[in-house]
Amino acid sequence: MNNYKLLTPGPLTTSDSVKKEMMFDHCTWDDDYKKITLEIRDDLLELAHVDKNEYTVVLMQGSGTFGVESVLSSVIGENDKLLIVSNGAYGKRMEEIAKYNKIKYYLYDEDYNKIPSSEKIKNILEKDTSITHVSMVHSETTSGILNDIQSVAKVVKEKGKVFIVDAMSSFGGIDIDVKKLGIDYIISSANKCIQGVPGFSFIICKKNQLEKSKQNSRSLSLNLYEQWKTMNVDGKWRFTSPTHVVLAFRQALRELKNEGSIPRRAQRYRNNNQLLIEKMKELGLKTYIDSEHQGPIITTFYYPENCDFSFKEAYNYLKDRGYAIYPGKVTECDTFRIGNIGEIYEEDILKVVNLFKEFMEIHGR
Repeated sequence: MNNYKLLTPGPLTTSDSVKKEMMFDHCTWDDDYKKITLEIRDDLLELAHVDKNEYTVVLMQGSGTFGVESVLSSVIGENDKLLIVSNGAYGKRMEEIAKYNKIKYYLYDEDYNKIPSSEKIKNILEKDTSITHVSMVHSETTSGILNDIQSVAKVVKEKGKVFIVDAMSSFGGIDIDVKKLGIDYIISSANKCIQGVPGFSFIICKKNQLEKSKQNSRSLSLNLYEQWKTMNVDGKWRFTSPTHVVLAFRQALRELKNEGSIPRRAQRYRNNNQLLIEKMKELGLKTYIDSEHQGPIITTFYYPENCDFSFKEAYNYLKDRGYAIYPGKVTECDTFRIGNIGEIYEEDILKVVNLFKEFMEIHGR
């Protein structure tokens, strides 16, 4: 089997010690296992800078999208209206979720290479007073842009609206003071910056808001309130939980702490990202997002102009030599993406840039 590292925004390359935790089969009803769930929830509250008297954590089976749909379909009532702030595919996915669940919404759609304007959001909220909830993506991996949730949070809270943040690829890799920002629901996934494996998402939310959503859910399995109600007693999941993934996640949390928690990991990610952009620029490869708004998680590059570039050929060339990259997701131009989170270090960045150099020399015009 060809073993390679993932230069993607999740799933990502995990440590051997995280993988090793999945070798153990655990009973979901066991008190030791339920205790692990409770410990994970406490650790996540600490990472979010929130108090357990005001906030709680709900773990939800499935991918990150399951977590987002759980929140949107559970907390927005029939008489509520959602403002979806979008500048990428994952904002658009929120719109899909709203349509499927027959949620009333308004879409503020921004260009993929621009951050949403808090001033425009303020104007929308002032014009449409029926809007009760606002949702947006923090790190939009469609392009690699990092959206300004601080400015948006200020406007949303001033207007008294519920703020929902998809921090799928940023939580654990960027320090987010959830309490200070007044975020009501923040959603992420086990296989992102905490560096676990795929299998569940998690939602950190204000208890008083969650209590208000008791009768709102449009789903049985994605019912956020009922999941919390069961889990909050002793750590028991409502339905069969991904036990191996949970054990791996506990180890991933330990390793995050050992690295120096979020600030140190965030520094490693930023260093990886800056080094990647600098070295790719030396090869003549330009970024899609400007430096002011480029996030530290994943970077979108335009196709090189000085070689006959085929993404499939480049992908296979790199994969055969130990690294997997991402295709572009920006529809109006030819791009590809390289992530730098997970067990990725400076030597990996230098190696993958050197492989790009080799590929471009082989296919040079």
